[in-house]
Order: sequence, then structure tokens, then C-alpha cells
Amino acid sequence: MPQFQLNQKPALPEVSRPIVIIGAGGIVHDAHLPAYRKAGFQVAGIYDLAPERARSLASQFGIERVFTSLDRAAGDAPASAVFDVAVPASAIREVLPHLPGGRGVLIQKPLGENLGEARRIVELCREKQFQAAVNFQLRYAPYVLAARSLLDQGAIGTLHDLEVRVTVFTPWHLWKFLEGIPRVEILYHSIHYIDLLRSFLGEPRGVYAKTLKHPISPHLAPTRSALILDYGDTVRACISANHGHVFGLRHQESFIKWEGTQGAIVAKMGLLMNYPKGEPDEMAFCILRDAEPPRWEPVALEGTWFPDAFIGTMASVMRWVDNPQDKAPTAVDDAFKTMAVLEAAYRSSEEGGEPMAS
Repeated sequence: MPQFQLNQKPALPEVSRPIVIIGAGGIVHDAHLPAYRKAGFQVAGIYDLAPERARSLASQFGIERVFTSLDRAAGDAPASAVFDVAVPASAIREVLPHLPGGRGVLIQKPLGENLGEARRIVELCREKQFQAAVNFQLRYAPYVLAARSLLDQGAIGTLHDLEVRVTVFTPWHLWKFLEGIPRVEILYHSIHYIDLLRSFLGEPRGVYAKTLKHPISPHLAPTRSALILDYGDTVRACISANHGHVFGLRHQESFIKWEGTQGAIVAKMGLLMNYPKGEPDEMAFCILRDAEPPRWEPVALEGTWFPDAFIGTMASVMRWVDNPQDKAPTAVDDAFKTMAVLEAAYRSSEEGGEPMAS
């Protein structure tokens, strides 16, 4: 069997920069700060509209300073600092104008609540001359990096089928800001998978989609979705997400599957099952060989989506600041293309399927 190199680590900056975090919500506690601690990145300060939340995280993670205002966070940040803007999509345009121009900025996904907002955010980033990227960190999950390295080495031949399937129970009540907004599942969850498919397959010709509400969450916008991205007649790319599977773990699913002309890769995203506790991740690949039955090879994973993948997105911004030619893969202009696919998916859902012939 050929020996393949399965890289699971992102490229790190030669010298890390201090980080100033705007926002002290659950994602910062669960992923951003554990990732930065693991990578050895220094967090120079934090700010949140709720000072007690910022103080609590500062105490837990040894953060040097809690800023009393957004302007103070921007003005008193170290000259070499990069900014981690971890706020809901609706607040991004309120935060960015306060930050000093010409800095590295990592913006929590999504890039606004719709394509119009995304366009204005991209324009603002250009005006401020930010080296700004969006935190599409699934690209940096250890199993995704490993899968990409296998594909880059030609291990499974030509990729022709990429599927994401999620059948889980997601406790949406943990994110109060989702209540009352018009878009939930695709905008705040399946956007990860849209971005992932784009990163492997490029830009789709179009999108077929339907997103639906769930009877157990009538107060929320749709939390179930099915999407097909159109890449022509030989490449299948699809996303299926059902966050209302309340029937236990036995038949829950959470996986990414890559199929090529010479093999396949499957990765279990354990984080989404039994959330927020999660289940172990798993990964395996199969290489077809003449006259041999298919055999799956397990991969020993080094880290998880949360928090390890968050190292990769921040590292990409730091590297970009150090070298303008080393542009972050999830730079805002690329993230805008993910938002364009998302917007097309919502239009497809609203317009409905082809009517049946009478």
C-alpha cells in the first residue's frame, strides 16, 4: 500500500501577534480561547457589551485586559495586534468602523445576515484596508486537512462526489440571538458545508434547495435543509441537515464523505452529536486496488473541530499580515462567494420546485 502523508495541522505564523477579541459569547469560551491557548497565541484584551462576561473569560483564560468600550479596545490595542470579531452577523457592520485601518481582522461567520449586508461589509473592509477573513474554520478541522492532503496526493483519484449529512438534535436555545431572526439553519450552520464544498469543488453553476421549519421549534426560522450544488453532469455535491432528531444517538449521523475515481474518505463530525458534549470524531479512507476487495484504513486523528480548527483561521490572518502574498483562504472576497451560494439557496427554497404537469 502506498504511504500517504496525512497532514492535520495548519500552517502557523513565524511569529504570532497579540489578539484583541470583540465579543465574549459561548463560541469564544468554547473554541476561540481554548484554540489560542493551545496554539500559544497571546490574547492581549477582550471587550463585550456585557462587561461581566468579558471579565469572567479574562479570569478563566488569563487575559491581560478587559476593555471598557469598543473604542478603547480599538485605540488601546497593541500596534501589532490582530482583531477577532466574534459577534452575531447583525452586529458586524457596527463593530468594524471602530477598528483601526490596515489591521488583520478575523470576522465570525456568517458575513452578515444576507448578501446585501455581505457586500457592504466587504466594501467596508476595502475602505479600511483590512486584511480581513471570515472564520470558516471547518476547512481547518483535522479530518478536513487530512482529507485535503489525501486528495492533493491523488490518493482517491478524481473527486466526483462530496456529501455532508447531519441528522442530530441541536439545542438551539443555547443561542438566544437566533430567536426571531428570519434565517437560521443555512445561515448559521450549513453555511459551513457550503463553504467546504466550494473549497474542494470551486464555484457551482447553481443551487437547488429547500429549508423548512420543525414542529419542535415553531418559534425559530427553518432548522432543516436539503441542498444540491450544481457542478454539471458528473459531480454530485449535496448537503442534508436535520437538527430535530430527538430519538437518541442510535440513528444520528454527522459525516462528510468524499468519493473519487480510485477511492473514498469518510469523516465523522462527532462534535454535532450529543451536543455540546459531543462524540469522538472518526476518519477512514479506502483505496481501490485491482483484484483486492475494498479495505478501509482508519486514521488516528490529532485534535477536533472545536477547538483545533480555530487555530487555522486565526493563523491564516496572522500569516497574511506578515506576508501580503499569503492571502487567507477565507478572505472576505472569497467568503462573499459562499454568501452568494447561500443567498441562491434561500431563493431556490422560496421559489419552490417545478410544478407537476397536469
